[in-house]
Amino acid sequence: MDLSCLTPAEGSVKDRKRIGRGQGSGRGGTSTRGHKGAKSRSGYKSKIGFEGGQMPLQRTSPKFGFKNRNRVEYKGINVSTLQRLVENKNLQVIDFDTLYDNGLISRKDLVKILGNGELTAKVIVKAHAFSKSAIEKIEAVGGTIEKL
Repeated sequence: MDLSCLTPAEGSVKDRKRIGRGQGSGRGGTSTRGHKGAKSRSGYKSKIGFEGGQMPLQRTSPKFGFKNRNRVEYKGINVSTLQRLVENKNLQVIDFDTLYDNGLISRKDLVKILGNGELTAKVIVKAHAFSKSAIEKIEAVGGTIEKL
């Protein structure tokens, strides 16, 4: 054992260079901030999106259209999906919990039954909304609908 075998303890040596700790550290003086200007001084803060006086990108890009804050988003479930559920699980009633248990919706979703596909089974369907074609197809085979 001699002095050439000594190593620092595990975790005692940091990888990053410490700035602002004198000239001997190699990162003293301006401490990587450069010379003069607002960015070199303490307390400097820039507004989000500020580009040094140049017209910011969010002001140059065109804005148009309308987003309705009160829009109600429904998760669409087709009649063909209901038919597949009835065949695979042998169900008479399809409600919110059934759809959730089979991974078709999440807890926060509002469900709308859409009329794409064919339905041959007589089934009771409970959902938040129905399209006209879905109502026709469900009632044509003797099923009933219930709005939640």
